Amino acid sequence: MFRGRTTDLYLYMSLGVLVLQTTSLVLTMRYSRTLQGEGPRYLASSAVVLAELLKILICLLLIFYDHDFSFLVLNRVLKEEILNKPMETLKLAIPSGIYTLQNNLLYVALSNLDAATYQVTYQLKILTTALFSVSMLGKRLGLYQWLSLLILMTGIALVQWPSESLDGPAPTPLSAGSQLVGVIAVLIACFSSGFAGVYFEKILKGTKQSVWVRNIQLGLFGLVFGLMGVFVYDGERVRESGVFQGYNPLTWTVVALQALGGLVIATVIKYADNILKGFATSLSIILSTLISYFWLVDFDPTRYTYAHTPTL
Repeated sequence: MFRGRTTDLYLYMSLGVLVLQTTSLVLTMRYSRTLQGEGPRYLASSAVVLAELLKILICLLLIFYDHDFSFLVLNRVLKEEILNKPMETLKLAIPSGIYTLQNNLLYVALSNLDAATYQVTYQLKILTTALFSVSMLGKRLGLYQWLSLLILMTGIALVQWPSESLDGPAPTPLSAGSQLVGVIAVLIACFSSGFAGVYFEKILKGTKQSVWVRNIQLGLFGLVFGLMGVFVYDGERVRESGVFQGYNPLTWTVVALQALGGLVIATVIKYADNILKGFATSLSIILSTLISYFWLVDFDPTRYTYAHTPTL
């Protein structure tokens, strides 16, 4: 009985941290990508790689802590669970590659969209997650749940409705990027997030390996895919100015929040599911919208903006 209560408490705490982490990551990432400063802007591909590396290091420390700070036990766990089980490790290559793509797409999206519009549009991942959960995990959703998802889709469409047709002349965009590019990036990220999340959930709940070991496996592949992205897309800029060009304390904050998000999401998926995770992160829309409107001053809400959040 007490174990069940402890697990529930752990789950709710994880959900709360996830809401705060998601809100903070969106706002800091958006601010870091639009902040005008001297010198070149930091490379999003390098930030993704550093986040994966930091996530691996944190997981190693957590395993080290769980086994009474024994290097011998840590070495044995890594050897038995990762090196001696190559097929189990290879299963994480698929979601890892997709997550790496998704993380890079989020930087593209937040370079071209305000934080609130990004948050609302990105909630389409709840629908894609539900569809993949039904098809891959055999889950069943009730009528009201499907209706709520339909309302969500309608809200997303209304948020993207051209404001000039309703309120006169279009406002001057605060970002030099294309909103269309941002929306396309978010949509691709939604589908990749839904598939990778459900695939990862299936692996987590079908094994006795710890969440930290699975995150190390995921992070190792993410590190490889991320480095490939750095040298393929930003290789010339890296050779000219180095990997850490444009880095500042805000950039490192984004990296840390992205690494924390991967760990919290894995914990929530382990003890709940992706759909609950999706609706938990939806709560961050309210926080993001308020901060985006009052602090970043890059979001001008229309009468359609408030029709986006369903309740299951």
